[in-house]
Amino acid sequence: MLSVRGLNTEYQTPKGPPVKAAQDVSFEVPKGKFFTLLGPSGCGKTTTLRSIAGLERPVSGDIEVNGTVVYSSSRGIFVPPNRRNFGMVFQSYAIWPHMTVFANAAFPLEVRKNKPSRQQIRDKVMAVLSAVALDHLAEREATKLSGGQQQRLALARALVMEPELLLLDEPLSNLDAKLRDRMRFELKRIQRELGLTTIYVTHDQGEALALSHEIAVMNEGRVVQIGPPRTIYERPKTKFVADFIGTTNFIEGSVRGYDEAAKRWRVDSPIGQLLVESDGSLKQGGKAAISIRPEDVELLENAGAASDGYNHCNGIVDQKIFLGDFVDFEIKVGEYMLRSRAHPSMRTPVGDVIHARLNPAKCVAIEDDTSASAAA
Repeated sequence: MLSVRGLNTEYQTPKGPPVKAAQDVSFEVPKGKFFTLLGPSGCGKTTTLRSIAGLERPVSGDIEVNGTVVYSSSRGIFVPPNRRNFGMVFQSYAIWPHMTVFANAAFPLEVRKNKPSRQQIRDKVMAVLSAVALDHLAEREATKLSGGQQQRLALARALVMEPELLLLDEPLSNLDAKLRDRMRFELKRIQRELGLTTIYVTHDQGEALALSHEIAVMNEGRVVQIGPPRTIYERPKTKFVADFIGTTNFIEGSVRGYDEAAKRWRVDSPIGQLLVESDGSLKQGGKAAISIRPEDVELLENAGAASDGYNHCNGIVDQKIFLGDFVDFEIKVGEYMLRSRAHPSMRTPVGDVIHARLNPAKCVAIEDDTSASAAA
């Protein structure tokens, strides 16, 4: 439905070379899917979204929606943003303060070239206000809405044009934590019920994991990994992705070789020899960084139970933090600090011995770039 190929967008600077904001960005989004551009500030995600919207003019690449090319550098095509029929919601909702809820939502229809009849406008506006659960507030002044209601009104104003593509630029960032969590459910419900193809920009990993069918993780203007949320979280391809998405333990090690019986790689590490998974091409004798999430480090007080299987080690509880539904432990294993997320029933005191078992299926080895370059 949306195809972005080889997109490059630059910003000119008064002095010095241009800033390369988006570099060789490519991805495809099927019709009706929720696709998120995720990354830290300055990674190029908003620039990519604005390029799709037509608010930025790329220097090269192609953008196609439903078979219609809206930008192509090679063919000299640039469709202006007002002719792309995309809906967009920004970080600031840009609500008209002097208008009612109804008038704000109706505004795009009132000013369009082929203006619908008054009855058609009313029908369309009330339909979208109903979809975002604001129909009972149609005559209320927009300034008297809560933050969450204003966010939904901005969304209704984008939806009333029946856009081919919905573009959302960090629309929840101005809301408090509880309201942001609630609005995630609302956004997901609206997107699913209306079947809207949606491109979402955020730096919030939780939002991306909760909302998306697919995620493109960006860094320094480039897409570094694309995949479903579970794949991005459980099978990161780079140290950046593993570190940026949630919390992880990085254990540096040396590759001993491939274990045919276990169908996994063996890696010597500071906490002992580990069986690990790898999607890459590890090399015997090369270096590897093993990523394992804290929730996949199982803590046990019984040494016998811990040693039943692979990837077990002993350590000392260095510190722990109670967070209600779980407890974060830091376990000192030799000179390495291993982080684990355990059930509150685990009450081992600080300073006591504890045993850890690392799930081999969740230990993901990422080839170290330095070993690859050294081999070359």
